[in-house]
Parts: sequence; structure tokens; C-alpha cells
Amino acid sequence: MEVFECIFGRRSIRRFKSNPIPEEHLKKILEAAIWAPSAGNLQSWEFIVVKDQRRKEALARAALNQMFIATAPVVIVACANMMRSASVYGERGRRLYCLLDTAAAVQNLMLAAYALGYGTCWIGAFRDEEVMRILNIPPELRPVAIIPLGVPAEEPRAPPRMPLRNVVHEEEYGRPYRF
Repeated sequence: MEVFECIFGRRSIRRFKSNPIPEEHLKKILEAAIWAPSAGNLQSWEFIVVKDQRRKEALARAALNQMFIATAPVVIVACANMMRSASVYGERGRRLYCLLDTAAAVQNLMLAAYALGYGTCWIGAFRDEEVMRILNIPPELRPVAIIPLGVPAEEPRAPPRMPLRNVVHEEEYGRPYRF
């Protein structure tokens, strides 16, 4: 599948079929994640793969009762390794770079999943401490995203996007870029 097809075709999926995900597909999806760019190539991310139904339900409750999360056959929790990034970049690495790195990895993961025929949804609304307790996450890691993964049971329409002229500036903020 062409890269632009993945970018323009991917949607947030909130309904999943019960089909299991083959381990070789899961491995490819996670390998795509770790090929994301990262500050200083520190790769300051960690991924927790969750298949246990009770744990998925606990994560869904921690995600402000977004119970559809528990219907996905696999849930991946992406965490930022704050200390790995801080070891080189100090406070800026701990507070920013590790989050940027992990976000790039999550985007790769979601595009790879789509290319293989799976649906995902980036969940950022959750109670951090509860997710950390459920998954036994140490304090040097910060959960960034909960990603339910499975075969889509829906085909959502593309949401509207702001026109480029509203968000792309030339040379300085406020001067629209002219294409």
C-alpha cells in the first residue's frame, strides 16, 4: 500500500471484529513503530501489548470508560521512557523529546496497522496513575497512548480538515503560504 494511501485512508476505529491478530503482523506493526525518528536516536519509547480481557477492561475504565477499547483483540500502551531521553537532553528530554519520540512511534504503528488491514484509535484521555498501576509501569515511564488494535467493524467517513491556508505560514506566523 502506498504511503499516501495509508496517511489519507487511516481512520480512528472504535468497533472491532473479534479476529485474532497473527503474531507476525503484530511484530511487523511494532517493528514499524521502532523505526520512527527520535531525538539523538535514543528511541525513548516502550510498548506494552495487552491481550488479557480483564486487563483490557481495566484499561478501558482507566480511559474514562471508553469501553470499546476492551473489544479490540489487542491493546498496545505506548510509554515514553523519560530517563532515557533525560540522560542526554536533561529536563527538555524528560518533558518533551521523549513525548515527541513516542508520538512519532505511535504514528508509525498506526500507519503500519492500517497498511496490514487493521484499525486503531489513538486514546490519549486516561488516568495515568491508574494505567501505570494496571500494567505495573515504573515511574521513569509515562504512558502516552492507549491503542486498541483489530480488524475494523466499521468504515468511518473522513473527518473534515482545516484548509492548508489556515495552518501553513510563510516565513513568519500570520503570512499565509501561497501554493
